[in-house]
Amino acid sequence: MPEKYGEVTRKPEWLKIRLHEGHGYAEVAKIVRENSLHTICSSGKCPNQAECWSRRTATFMISGDICTRSCKFCATKTGNPLPLDPNEPVKVARSVNIMGLRYCVLTSVDRDDLPDKGAEHWADVVNAIRKKNPDTQIEVLIPDFDAEESLLDIVMSSLPDVIGHNIETVKSLTPLVRSRADYETSLRVLKYISKLGFTAKSGLMVGLGETDGEIYSTLDHLAAAGCSILTIGQYLQPTKNHLPVTRYVTPEQFDIYKQEALKRGFSHVESSPMVRSSYRADRAAVNNKIRIR
Repeated sequence: MPEKYGEVTRKPEWLKIRLHEGHGYAEVAKIVRENSLHTICSSGKCPNQAECWSRRTATFMISGDICTRSCKFCATKTGNPLPLDPNEPVKVARSVNIMGLRYCVLTSVDRDDLPDKGAEHWADVVNAIRKKNPDTQIEVLIPDFDAEESLLDIVMSSLPDVIGHNIETVKSLTPLVRSRADYETSLRVLKYISKLGFTAKSGLMVGLGETDGEIYSTLDHLAAAGCSILTIGQYLQPTKNHLPVTRYVTPEQFDIYKQEALKRGFSHVESSPMVRSSYRADRAAVNNKIRIR
């Protein structure tokens, strides 16, 4: 096993995927392009983009494509964002309708430049989707909003069906991996979401230098915060300017992580090398019998 914080370069066979662009891929790409939409699929260089778009699913990224934070794992652009697009809620809602989505996932860049960090815009987008697509379930993957409860309340007032916020990595690596975001802050966000009766979801990357013991401690912390849905996936270095991979975790070890999480009371766990936060998110909703509020 590589030394902690070391670097490995050769990808194992289980990480070599076949990119397939079926009929659905072209349709989704056209809708995204014609409506000037941003997706985390493209901005985050997700390895599952071809598969998901071919299945006519995509994760919309709202509030622009420039983030005010510069996390060392993330491929999204960072800098000074443009003003919010007031037409974005309508455009996203229309796109969900055109795509015929029964399950919609939203995420966003961090907007620390705004007084409300983009909370009202979040609520506007969810409300617009709900108005035009009343039968569509909506999952949101939100920033931490610095754990300001008044801002979280604004987002939650739109009543999404699942509210996700990613812990991303173990506590010891958080200062190295994340920009401004804090491990305890993320736990407070998840605890608040759960306390108000929403389904809380989080995601964890491995292969950044953590130990298995630290992963299990993180599972304990997430379970104690009331998190019920969890994703665990392999970190992949998006560019040479990002943190290197320290180890490639085997599929068998991911199965162990899943069993450990289930022992701790999580109701649904997706754990495998290619899993990302919104990968087959609808499956978790079905298994948890989540219903629109």
